[in-house]
Amino acid sequence: MPRPDRARLDGEYVLPLRWDEDADLAEQTVYLRELADVIDVTVVDGSDATAFAAHRAAWPFARHVAPVVPGRNGKARGAMTGIRLSRHEKLVIADDDVRYDRAVLAAVLDRLGRSDVVRPQNVFSPAPWHARWDTGRTLLNRALGGDFSGTVALRRSALPPGGYDTDVLFENLELERTVRARGGRVDVASDLYVSRRPAEVRRFWEQRVRQAYDDWAQPQRLLRELALLPAIVSLVRAGNARGLAAFAGAVVALAAVGRARAGGRAHFRATDCLWALPWVLERSLTVWIAVLLRLRGGVRYRDERIHRAATPLRTLRRTT
Repeated sequence: MPRPDRARLDGEYVLPLRWDEDADLAEQTVYLRELADVIDVTVVDGSDATAFAAHRAAWPFARHVAPVVPGRNGKARGAMTGIRLSRHEKLVIADDDVRYDRAVLAAVLDRLGRSDVVRPQNVFSPAPWHARWDTGRTLLNRALGGDFSGTVALRRSALPPGGYDTDVLFENLELERTVRARGGRVDVASDLYVSRRPAEVRRFWEQRVRQAYDDWAQPQRLLRELALLPAIVSLVRAGNARGLAAFAGAVVALAAVGRARAGGRAHFRATDCLWALPWVLERSLTVWIAVLLRLRGGVRYRDERIHRAATPLRTLRRTT
């Protein structure tokens, strides 16, 4: 008879993935097997036929299906397929680099008793230099209202029968806005920390412009970030060292606010705040590239070009 602390959780774990190579297959298999001991697992696999067959053979303890929902965004297609096929009301959707432990998984599902969407906080583990660079972004987002991570929890009934739009780039925001449009409650759970493995350096660089393109879904943020480059150039051309120092100090101080929020000091290093500086410099450039890509029809994502980042909330309230 299982111990009470190992009782199965009332929910379902949905993993959308599409792999071009299986270097992480063994580690992913260990993780999924541990998950399957405590919760029902559905893997929605958009990999090619050979990899799909290998994954099905490696993961007999999970339900393994192909995506059936159409759309330009492969991750959103996988997530919506898992939502439609789910056997439970409470769902946890996570990227293949997210690593829940049982305690946090249980806590996230418990929060769904009071909310329709729960947005936990990812923390990189391990944290090489490029993960700490991205952590600078995380800290700034926490200071400004909350970070979007590689995982979200959802009450299935909070979505309309047709689900959410899978033709947009910023799929987590689209899901959240679709729930909000129907009066659903969103818990920005900055105090629930979930481990995430860092991307390879090559993939990290590939994500820079695509992440900046997400700002098209948040016009006020887009305008703030578009103003960064002219401001920095103006200070440099004027030789205004004090102004540059004040700007850098403000960025680091804002990151420190994000680190302090919701117990973050126990999960982020003090020096992570300094990495907000290279991230801001990066975004001051990539957000202008995102503007140019918008004019050219959108950003490349896998095999697709996606024009829209997400649907405005006011539009969803009229149509959902």
